[in-house]
Amino acid sequence: MRNILIIGCGLLGSSLVRRISKKKIAKKIFIYEKSKSNIAKIKSLRLPGTIVKSLKDGLVNSNLVIVCTSTSEYKKLIIKINKTISPKTLITDVGSSKIESSKIIKKFLKRGVNWIRSHPIAGSEVSGPEFGKADMFEDKWCVLIKDKKTSPKNLKFLISFWKKMGSKTVIMNSEKHDKVFSITSHLPHLIAYNLVKSAQDFEKILKFGLIKYSAGGLRDFSRIAASNEIMWRDIFFDNKVNVTKAIDLFIQNLKSFKKDINSKNNKSILKKLSQTKKVRSKIIKLKQDVNKPDFGRD
Repeated sequence: MRNILIIGCGLLGSSLVRRISKKKIAKKIFIYEKSKSNIAKIKSLRLPGTIVKSLKDGLVNSNLVIVCTSTSEYKKLIIKINKTISPKTLITDVGSSKIESSKIIKKFLKRGVNWIRSHPIAGSEVSGPEFGKADMFEDKWCVLIKDKKTSPKNLKFLISFWKKMGSKTVIMNSEKHDKVFSITSHLPHLIAYNLVKSAQDFEKILKFGLIKYSAGGLRDFSRIAASNEIMWRDIFFDNKVNVTKAIDLFIQNLKSFKKDINSKNNKSILKKLSQTKKVRSKIIKLKQDVNKPDFGRD
């Protein structure tokens, strides 16, 4: 591969830069970043990439562009890209929702330009180039979105690229992707935000500093709720139909738990608790986590 342009060098962008450099996947890595704070950090960290002041400088010299910005930036970004992008340059992204971003890409990206959407299932509650890791994508899933106009050649190229990143790849369409991740990712984050807000509200009602007594449950939820608010606002808005359905299902199950608790329905609640416990075992069996307690988090 000749050169790669990374647009947006936060957590995922800087992890890509580190991995691409470590594995010598590209001759040159170009970085386009708007945040002055992030630019200063990139320079301080001496990340192995060349910072470009304009998109044009990076686009004309790259055959792969990876967009690592929030989806609310896509429209403005595409309009800028259109002025310089060559049909020979492949674009991908790392966004967590696909249906709405697909509409924006189809509407505004000029004809002849190839954009195949990616979603590496990797990340953290922290953001910024200083938190990036070369092994961020190691043994993680990366979903590639395929539609009727997807070039088999370009898709094969991207599969190869993400495998070099250390990822396991799977192909989905936008609809399936957004349905799957509304439950496995988007709803859990929404619940985390809501639970932490509930704890804050409860603290105000009691007029008592209860958060300092956080048990493991609230602590772990607070970690998730510390994620980037702009990114998650965009995800919730972009995938609103599926997220709303997931919320409805969650409320339905929550009401069922409430009913069991109020009626002290021993048989019903034990059945629910034992069934849901099996999911943890399945996650460990699939090597999505390790079977050891973690009371302090590394």
